[in-house]
Amino acid sequence: MFKKIFTGCLLMILLGQAGCKKDFLQLDLGTTLPEEKVFADPLLTTRFADNAYNFMIDDYGRLQDTYKGTTGQLTDEATGVVISLAPIWAGNYLVANTEIASTYPRMYQGIRIVNTVLANIDKVPWSGSMFNPKLVRAQMLFLRAMFYFELIKRYGGVIIADRPFTPTEDIDLPRSSYQQTLDFILKDLKDAEDILKVESSLNYSPATDWDAGNFGRPTVGAVKALRARLLMLDASPLHNASGDPAKWAIAAAASKEIIDMSKYALQPDYNTLLNVDTSPEYIMIKVRAPRQMGGSSFPNDFVMSPGSGGAQGLLNPTQNHVDLYEAVKRNTSTGPIVSSAPINAAGSGYDPQNPYANRDPRFYANIIYHNMSWQGRQIQMYEGGSDFRIGTNTFTRTRYYCKKLWPEVYRAGATARSLINYIYFRYAEVLLNYAEAMNEANGPGVEVYQNINLVRARAGMPGLPAGLSKNDMRTRIQNERAVEFAFEDIRWWDIMRWKKGPELVSQTLTAMNVLRVGNGFSYSIVPVEAAYQRTAFQERQYLYPIPLTEVNKSKGILIQNPGW
Repeated sequence: MFKKIFTGCLLMILLGQAGCKKDFLQLDLGTTLPEEKVFADPLLTTRFADNAYNFMIDDYGRLQDTYKGTTGQLTDEATGVVISLAPIWAGNYLVANTEIASTYPRMYQGIRIVNTVLANIDKVPWSGSMFNPKLVRAQMLFLRAMFYFELIKRYGGVIIADRPFTPTEDIDLPRSSYQQTLDFILKDLKDAEDILKVESSLNYSPATDWDAGNFGRPTVGAVKALRARLLMLDASPLHNASGDPAKWAIAAAASKEIIDMSKYALQPDYNTLLNVDTSPEYIMIKVRAPRQMGGSSFPNDFVMSPGSGGAQGLLNPTQNHVDLYEAVKRNTSTGPIVSSAPINAAGSGYDPQNPYANRDPRFYANIIYHNMSWQGRQIQMYEGGSDFRIGTNTFTRTRYYCKKLWPEVYRAGATARSLINYIYFRYAEVLLNYAEAMNEANGPGVEVYQNINLVRARAGMPGLPAGLSKNDMRTRIQNERAVEFAFEDIRWWDIMRWKKGPELVSQTLTAMNVLRVGNGFSYSIVPVEAAYQRTAFQERQYLYPIPLTEVNKSKGILIQNPGW
């Protein structure tokens, strides 16, 4: 596979690219052209370069059938009936799986396109064309950095390829170290940023970024956001066992650069974060056309309750996740929240028999729960109700569905569509990255409180209590991330970098048991069925294994990750 990815002289022009107009790449699907013809034409060159975007990771449900299975379902965030996840739950990563085995070749396919463009870009007769070759170069550098970031966070140090290889070259190459891979990504990001800061074209300027037809292409802010996320990974326990505060300070500075741009802001309405065309919070997103409901689709066949017309609701938030939303108090029933606390804290006001009253407002934005008003009816999570059946796998296994990825327009008999954008980077992550890094570097100072409280205030939550210790603040920040970024493809990677697998992945997953009692209901927390629990998390699981097909054909040169 590696040899196939990196060699060859015929170039394929493919349709489609995240963030471009539909007609941007209009060329017959699968048209194959010789390299010299592609790079003799600026238009063909840019179309070929745009093919690299097709290899980005760009949706939440992607681990089975291209639209089912999320990384959150590998964690305490959610579970559900997704066959391809069972080997990962059992710690058997050597079984072929989209997340573990397919990501590796997919990223290198993208890298192959990038390297081909970079190797030929100076041969293209750009003079007189509408394209700025420096901006093409910047996009390729950013995409290569993104592809290597996806590799480093999964596999650690990997093979670094900075050019295309010929069919006759020996490309059984050794892995570079983690540090070498990190440095390579950082250099690509710097080079991309240096270009994006000063170059312009008909549809891009450093001041206004890309025009509306080109959302999804990298900007200075996106480069900085990827760098900040990479440096958070580098500073975290997975790669910083000693807790070196200098690494955390570097990570904090990377996020502060974005804050100091004064370019982004929190979207006032948390409820619609994934469902708007543009937002001051978006740093980089995958722009998607409104999704259809019917047939084999992400909403219909993965997220929705059959009681609302879905084929099967397989993305099931756990009680473990629900318990992370704080209990809140108000002076009046409709007044602002004046205090909050974890539900297990003394005096929190949490009532186990009225568990969904008075919770963090993000709970109501993210979770569909029993007896809530939804689509003109009350959700029924008791046996015999519209939204739950014992022993029927098409219904939730936890008595919850995911509201964040299920816009209310998707319902029985409806034809309405809605945006469900994939967010690469949004401003709330920058603020919480900065708070986390500053806490680890210097303790819970004013800036730590200031930035986490900005995120909480947007949701209507009060600030954190004064006087928290560094450890207590770490716990609150980690909880804040779990709630704020619920179901956004972040929880799994946070748990890996924090090295909290045994504590969070292997904990007993729980559900809410709802019983009808007369005219009311009783609630009790129960374990999820054994088939959806996880085996004990092992140290080796923090890094994925390199696909065995690559290791076996490398003549002993490609060394596997420890424990695999």
